[in-house]
Amino acid sequence: MPQTISARDANQHFSDILGRAAQGESIVITRRGEPVAQLTPYTESRKSSQAWNRLLGTLEAGLPLGGESFDRDALYDR
Repeated sequence: MPQTISARDANQHFSDILGRAAQGESIVITRRGEPVAQLTPYTESRKSSQAWNRLLGTLEAGLPLGGESFDRDALYDR
């Protein structure tokens, strides 16, 4: 079960709470006793990382569109 803390306390002790989240703890932040947010440890999804790398590879290689090939200098030649 996540630790619960008021928004006021979270604001006053943000650095400590951030450190606790970095160590794996989940913290629910409340306002007037009602949950409004949850601070959880960050974990990079392997799937999104692979998708990002695939996208960057495609952007670097370019996509064949069937037109003439040109470089930056040719683009600005008049």
